[in-house]
Amino acid sequence: MTKENSNPFKNEEIVKDEEIKITEGNTSEENIAQEPEQKSTDNNKLQEEYDKLNQQYIRLAADFDNYRKRQEQERENLIKYGMENALKGMLEVLDNFERGHKALEKVEDCEKVKESFNLVHKQVCETLTKLGLEEIKAIGEEFDPNFHEAVMQTSTSEHPENTIITELQKGYKLGEKVLRPTLVNVATAE
Repeated sequence: MTKENSNPFKNEEIVKDEEIKITEGNTSEENIAQEPEQKSTDNNKLQEEYDKLNQQYIRLAADFDNYRKRQEQERENLIKYGMENALKGMLEVLDNFERGHKALEKVEDCEKVKESFNLVHKQVCETLTKLGLEEIKAIGEEFDPNFHEAVMQTSTSEHPENTIITELQKGYKLGEKVLRPTLVNVATAE
Protein backbone atom coordinates (compact mmCIF):
# COMPACT_ATOMS: atom_id res chain seq x y z
CA MET A 1 0.00 0.00 0.00
CA THR A 2 2.80 2.30 0.53
CA LYS A 3 3.78 2.15 -3.11
CA GLU A 4 0.35 3.10 -4.15
CA ASN A 5 0.19 5.80 -1.54
CA SER A 6 3.62 7.05 -2.43
CA ASN A 7 2.26 8.52 -5.61
CA PRO A 8 -1.24 9.67 -4.87
CA PHE A 9 -1.75 11.24 -8.38
CA LYS A 10 -0.79 8.19 -10.32
CA ASN A 11 -4.25 6.67 -10.39
CA GLU A 12 -5.85 9.97 -11.25
CA GLU A 13 -3.45 10.49 -14.16
CA ILE A 14 -4.30 7.09 -15.51
CA VAL A 15 -7.95 7.88 -15.25
CA LYS A 16 -7.44 11.24 -16.94
CA ASP A 17 -5.40 9.63 -19.76
CA GLU A 18 -8.09 7.02 -20.28
CA GLU A 19 -10.80 9.69 -20.30
CA ILE A 20 -8.82 11.66 -22.83
CA LYS A 21 -8.38 8.57 -24.98
CA ILE A 22 -12.04 7.77 -24.70
CA THR A 23 -12.99 11.36 -25.46
CA GLU A 24 -10.60 11.43 -28.39
CA GLY A 25 -11.96 8.12 -29.57
CA ASN A 26 -15.51 9.37 -29.38
CA THR A 27 -14.58 12.54 -31.22
CA SER A 28 -12.89 10.64 -34.03
CA GLU A 29 -15.85 8.23 -34.24
CA GLU A 30 -18.22 11.18 -34.47
CA ASN A 31 -16.02 12.75 -37.15
CA ILE A 32 -15.94 9.47 -39.03
CA ALA A 33 -19.70 9.28 -38.80
CA GLN A 34 -20.05 12.90 -40.00
CA GLU A 35 -17.53 12.58 -42.87
CA PRO A 36 -19.64 10.15 -44.95
CA GLU A 37 -22.66 12.42 -44.55
CA GLN A 38 -20.61 15.45 -45.61
CA LYS A 39 -19.04 13.51 -48.49
CA SER A 40 -22.48 12.33 -49.52
CA THR A 41 -23.78 15.92 -49.51
CA ASP A 42 -20.75 17.13 -51.50
CA ASN A 43 -21.16 14.26 -53.97
CA ASN A 44 -24.86 15.09 -54.39
CA LYS A 45 -24.05 18.75 -55.10
CA LEU A 46 -21.37 17.77 -57.59
CA GLN A 47 -23.72 15.28 -59.25
CA GLU A 48 -26.45 17.92 -59.52
CA GLU A 49 -24.01 20.41 -61.03
CA TYR A 50 -22.71 17.77 -63.43
CA ASP A 51 -26.25 16.85 -64.49
CA LYS A 52 -27.12 20.53 -65.02
CA LEU A 53 -24.02 21.14 -67.16
CA ASN A 54 -24.58 17.91 -69.06
CA GLN A 55 -28.17 18.95 -69.89
CA GLN A 56 -26.92 22.36 -71.06
CA TYR A 57 -24.33 20.65 -73.24
CA ILE A 58 -26.93 18.31 -74.74
CA ARG A 59 -29.26 21.26 -75.51
CA LEU A 60 -26.40 23.25 -77.01
CA ALA A 61 -25.34 20.31 -79.18
CA ALA A 62 -28.94 19.84 -80.35
CA ASP A 63 -29.30 23.57 -81.11
CA PHE A 64 -26.07 23.52 -83.10
CA ASP A 65 -27.16 20.44 -85.03
CA ASN A 66 -30.48 22.12 -85.87
CA TYR A 67 -28.64 25.28 -86.94
CA ARG A 68 -26.32 23.26 -89.18
CA LYS A 69 -29.28 21.48 -90.79
CA ARG A 70 -31.10 24.79 -91.38
CA GLN A 71 -28.00 26.29 -93.01
CA GLU A 72 -27.60 23.24 -95.24
CA GLN A 73 -31.27 23.46 -96.29
CA GLU A 74 -30.94 27.18 -97.04
CA ARG A 75 -27.83 26.53 -99.14
CA GLU A 76 -29.65 23.84 -101.11
CA ASN A 77 -32.58 26.20 -101.67
CA LEU A 78 -30.25 28.96 -102.86
CA ILE A 79 -28.63 26.61 -105.33
CA LYS A 80 -31.96 25.18 -106.44
CA TYR A 81 -33.96 28.43 -106.58
CA GLY A 82 -31.22 31.08 -106.76
CA MET A 83 -31.70 31.57 -110.47
CA GLU A 84 -35.45 32.08 -110.06
CA ASN A 85 -35.34 35.89 -110.33
CA ALA A 86 -32.91 35.74 -113.24
CA LEU A 87 -35.14 33.33 -115.12
CA LYS A 88 -38.26 35.39 -114.41
CA GLY A 89 -36.53 38.42 -115.92
CA MET A 90 -35.45 36.44 -118.96
CA LEU A 91 -38.99 35.08 -119.54
CA GLU A 92 -40.08 38.51 -120.78
CA VAL A 93 -37.20 38.50 -123.23
CA LEU A 94 -38.14 35.01 -124.40
CA ASP A 95 -41.75 36.15 -124.90
CA ASN A 96 -40.55 39.03 -127.08
CA PHE A 97 -38.38 36.69 -129.15
CA GLU A 98 -41.41 34.47 -129.77
CA ARG A 99 -43.59 37.45 -130.74
CA GLY A 100 -40.84 38.67 -133.07
CA HIS A 101 -40.52 35.23 -134.64
CA LYS A 102 -44.26 35.13 -135.39
CA ALA A 103 -44.19 38.67 -136.73
CA LEU A 104 -41.23 37.93 -139.02
CA GLU A 105 -43.25 35.34 -140.94
CA LYS A 106 -45.34 38.13 -142.51
CA VAL A 107 -42.76 40.94 -142.68
CA GLU A 108 -40.98 41.71 -145.90
CA ASP A 109 -39.31 44.94 -144.73
CA CYS A 110 -35.78 44.44 -143.37
CA GLU A 111 -35.88 47.71 -141.40
CA LYS A 112 -38.69 46.36 -139.21
CA VAL A 113 -36.67 43.19 -138.58
CA LYS A 114 -33.63 45.25 -137.56
CA GLU A 115 -35.79 47.42 -135.30
CA SER A 116 -37.34 44.38 -133.62
CA PHE A 117 -33.94 42.76 -133.19
CA ASN A 118 -32.50 45.93 -131.63
CA LEU A 119 -35.42 46.22 -129.19
CA VAL A 120 -35.04 42.63 -128.02
CA HIS A 121 -31.24 43.02 -127.73
CA LYS A 122 -31.71 46.16 -125.64
CA GLN A 123 -34.19 44.35 -123.39
CA VAL A 124 -31.76 41.45 -122.88
CA CYS A 125 -28.96 43.85 -121.94
CA GLU A 126 -31.20 45.78 -119.50
CA THR A 127 -32.40 42.57 -117.84
CA LEU A 128 -28.86 41.27 -117.41
CA THR A 129 -27.71 44.65 -116.04
CA LYS A 130 -30.52 44.54 -113.45
CA LEU A 131 -29.21 41.13 -112.39
CA GLY A 132 -25.77 42.68 -111.78
CA LEU A 133 -23.94 41.82 -115.01
CA GLU A 134 -21.45 44.48 -116.08
CA GLU A 135 -19.52 44.77 -119.31
CA ILE A 136 -15.75 45.13 -118.85
CA LYS A 137 -14.52 48.24 -120.66
CA ALA A 138 -11.55 47.61 -122.89
CA ILE A 139 -10.87 49.84 -125.92
CA GLY A 140 -8.55 52.70 -125.00
CA GLU A 141 -7.98 51.31 -121.49
CA GLU A 142 -4.65 50.16 -120.14
CA PHE A 143 -4.23 46.38 -120.28
CA ASP A 144 -5.14 44.76 -116.92
CA PRO A 145 -4.58 40.99 -116.75
CA ASN A 146 -7.27 40.77 -114.05
CA PHE A 147 -9.94 41.82 -116.56
CA HIS A 148 -8.40 41.37 -120.00
CA GLU A 149 -6.82 38.50 -121.89
CA ALA A 150 -4.33 39.51 -124.57
CA VAL A 151 -4.65 37.25 -127.58
CA MET A 152 -2.79 39.61 -129.92
CA GLN A 153 -0.10 42.26 -129.72
CA THR A 154 0.40 44.89 -132.37
CA SER A 155 3.46 47.10 -132.72
CA THR A 156 2.27 50.67 -133.24
CA SER A 157 3.27 54.26 -132.60
CA GLU A 158 -0.34 55.49 -132.73
CA HIS A 159 -1.22 54.20 -129.25
CA PRO A 160 0.71 54.18 -125.98
CA GLU A 161 2.32 50.88 -124.99
CA ASN A 162 0.00 48.42 -123.10
CA THR A 163 -3.12 50.18 -124.38
CA ILE A 164 -5.96 48.06 -125.73
CA ILE A 165 -6.44 48.70 -129.44
CA THR A 166 -9.31 46.39 -130.29
CA GLU A 167 -11.79 44.20 -128.46
CA LEU A 168 -12.14 40.76 -130.00
CA GLN A 169 -14.74 39.41 -127.54
CA LYS A 170 -16.59 41.26 -124.77
CA GLY A 171 -15.85 40.38 -121.17
CA TYR A 172 -18.29 40.51 -118.28
CA LYS A 173 -18.18 40.64 -114.50
CA LEU A 174 -20.70 40.18 -111.73
CA GLY A 175 -19.82 42.65 -109.00
CA GLU A 176 -16.05 42.31 -108.70
CA LYS A 177 -15.94 38.72 -109.96
CA VAL A 178 -14.88 38.30 -113.57
CA LEU A 179 -17.18 35.89 -115.36
CA ARG A 180 -15.30 36.10 -118.63
CA PRO A 181 -12.26 38.28 -119.42
CA THR A 182 -12.31 40.51 -122.47
CA LEU A 183 -10.24 39.14 -125.36
CA VAL A 184 -8.13 42.04 -126.62
CA ASN A 185 -5.39 43.22 -128.95
CA VAL A 186 -2.73 45.20 -127.04
CA ALA A 187 -0.40 47.89 -128.42
CA THR A 188 3.35 47.37 -128.04
CA ALA A 189 6.26 49.67 -128.77
CA GLU A 190 7.73 49.51 -132.25
